[in-house]
Amino acid sequence: MALTKKRKAAEAKVDKTKQYSLGDAAKLVKDINTTKFDSSVDMHIRLGVDPKKADQAIRGTVTLPHGTGKTKRVLVLCTPDKENEAKAAGADYVGLDEFVTKIDGGWTDIDVIIATPSVMPKIGRLGKVLGPRNLMPNPKTGTVTNDVAAAVTDVKGGKIAFKIDKAGIIHASIGRVSFEPAKIAENAQELINTLVRMKPATAKGTYLKGISMAATMSPGLNIDTKSVAS
Repeated sequence: MALTKKRKAAEAKVDKTKQYSLGDAAKLVKDINTTKFDSSVDMHIRLGVDPKKADQAIRGTVTLPHGTGKTKRVLVLCTPDKENEAKAAGADYVGLDEFVTKIDGGWTDIDVIIATPSVMPKIGRLGKVLGPRNLMPNPKTGTVTNDVAAAVTDVKGGKIAFKIDKAGIIHASIGRVSFEPAKIAENAQELINTLVRMKPATAKGTYLKGISMAATMSPGLNIDTKSVAS
């Protein structure tokens, strides 16, 4: 019941008809947070593309200037000669066969998997487990690479991967409600700038169709798209 009251109070502070500036939304998203934990702040960005077309199926990475506020658990799948390099860079788990077996058995208690190209044939069969959880290593997101140290450092430093869904929307966590409003806004703007730079040449009409910001279990805030396009 208390949560319902909190939610009602939060909803009352949100003007559903208004399109907020990024700065105002970053302030308000903290004010309307209804959870007792440090909620994630998420962006939902609808793009004017057709995800069914290969050249418009947007996927990539962005390094958020202030990180995500979450310590990501990283698994590096590699040959023995790369293991020390991965461990020194801060990987939480390093190895190959034992982890392939664990994942095959359903273990996915990690946030990011980085793999060297040479071990990808062994990982291919794990697609059914890793694919639905967006954990499959991919060259486009920098998670298939021989430079495992740089990849681990990037992920630990705030690099996130994003991928458009079937409805043409990008969903990404860009911080926590404990962040200062300016940091939330700057992280959000960095994601938007990256998406604008990735606009496919074949995409016609309005590209940024809709943007909203929301904390976990809190009402969403509509963002004025014209105010954020760089």
